[in-house]
Amino acid sequence: MAITHRPTTTKAAMPQEPRPIDHVVVAVRDLDDARAAYERLGFTVTPTARHPFGTANALVQLGEAYIELLAVVDPAAIPEAGEGSFSFAGFNRRFLENGEGVSMLALRSADAAADRAAFAADDLPIYAPMSFRRMARDPAGNEVEVGFSVTFTSDARMPDAGFFTCQHHDRDKLFWPEYRTHDNGAVAIEAVVMASRDPADYHIFFTCLTGQHDMRSDSLMLSFDTGGGKLEIVTPVAARAMYGVDVAADARPTFIGVRVATADLAAAAVTLRGRGVPFTERMGRLIVPPEAACGVAIAFTEA
Repeated sequence: MAITHRPTTTKAAMPQEPRPIDHVVVAVRDLDDARAAYERLGFTVTPTARHPFGTANALVQLGEAYIELLAVVDPAAIPEAGEGSFSFAGFNRRFLENGEGVSMLALRSADAAADRAAFAADDLPIYAPMSFRRMARDPAGNEVEVGFSVTFTSDARMPDAGFFTCQHHDRDKLFWPEYRTHDNGAVAIEAVVMASRDPADYHIFFTCLTGQHDMRSDSLMLSFDTGGGKLEIVTPVAARAMYGVDVAADARPTFIGVRVATADLAAAAVTLRGRGVPFTERMGRLIVPPEAACGVAIAFTEA
């Protein structure tokens, strides 16, 4: 039986509204290969852009959120983490030592400084503020500058998963209808999925991270509805049954997949078959295995 309840947290400093999913970072070894893989899945991928700290990315924009394909392109430019500082590029460099896949989850922020204060009040780890600007290209090929402020936090029990909030300063220059139209009909990130031996062990951290006081818990998963996509932490048994992903029974928490809502599931299946993409049907979903999506199980569902 599923149970919905409000957990007790360390301090009452969480925001009134949950923080929706902003984007999911997929760390890849070769960005051109990753672009080709996701285009084969029927996604429109934005032009490649470079960060000032040694990484480059390309985005799959899905409604108000996106999948960020991210690669290390200039190791010498990566700042090292220090006392009280978090290295985004350094974290992803280390993650790639063990393979590709979802490395980090970013939640949308209206005020990065306020998020940092809230994390501190809730006794979550905090790091030095980080803001940066980079160039992007609009659909016409024009270069535009976009800026971001991010607030990192972490949980020592989850060293293979990164978490932060992301405040966009120029969303209107980054998101375009042309980039949000996909051959597979994708319209939104429905859920980001982690696997863990004991999902309930992490309920306080995720309550504070998402700002969502209510959660749904049963024998297979812990789920938080952010109002802009769900965060689900499933057991190894559920990971296998729902997504066909094998997770060791004693594995520490790790991201395994992204569930993507599509306007027409049957049409999405036609697109995948037509492009030779392997998939299985499970529980009314089309599951693309991790080996076809840079280490990420992509589950297409009906919107």
